[in-house]
Amino acid sequence: MPYAEDIPHEGIAWPPTLVIDLRSPGELEPEHPLISRGAHVQVIPLLAALDPSKRWEGNLYDLYLRLLDEAQPLLVELVELVAEKHAATLIHCAAGKDRTGITVGLLLRLVGVDRADVISDYLLTVAAEQDILDRLNRSVEAGHRAAVPPRTALEVPDHAMEAVMDVWDKHPGGTEGWIIDAGASPDIVERLRAALLEA
Repeated sequence: MPYAEDIPHEGIAWPPTLVIDLRSPGELEPEHPLISRGAHVQVIPLLAALDPSKRWEGNLYDLYLRLLDEAQPLLVELVELVAEKHAATLIHCAAGKDRTGITVGLLLRLVGVDRADVISDYLLTVAAEQDILDRLNRSVEAGHRAAVPPRTALEVPDHAMEAVMDVWDKHPGGTEGWIIDAGASPDIVERLRAALLEA
């Protein structure tokens, strides 16, 4: 979760032109902190797509696979938006590892980043655990969350992300075939590469 006063690493465009916020309505502030910095914010609440009749017991492996299955239209919306905007883009949720990890992993795979590199990037979250906790506590103190998630929800399960990669790699046509079958335009990879690699 970003804040208006955040200072990015050198070389990162800030504030971003486009912010894609993956949080659910109950997690949102009255106004996103980066709107005051001139960012355009698009909310794509991935968890809202999950079938409420199916209980989630805190197993991130199951959650990741459910998101791939039940939130496909929202993942397509996100990929199409990134491909369309050709702008410095920030994608985030609350902790920046589960919803964000899946969506960023999808974008990276679509533009040809190796599976092992995507997993390595995802695992960098381990070193940020205290920073994540600090930000979640700040969100609770501001009244945007009822409580900090249990420690099990803060784990970085590489086996869960590996399972996500398996779904894409085993699909006919790989990740590209998966997103097109989910509803993306046939030229999505070409447009995404132009937006992310050639801008």
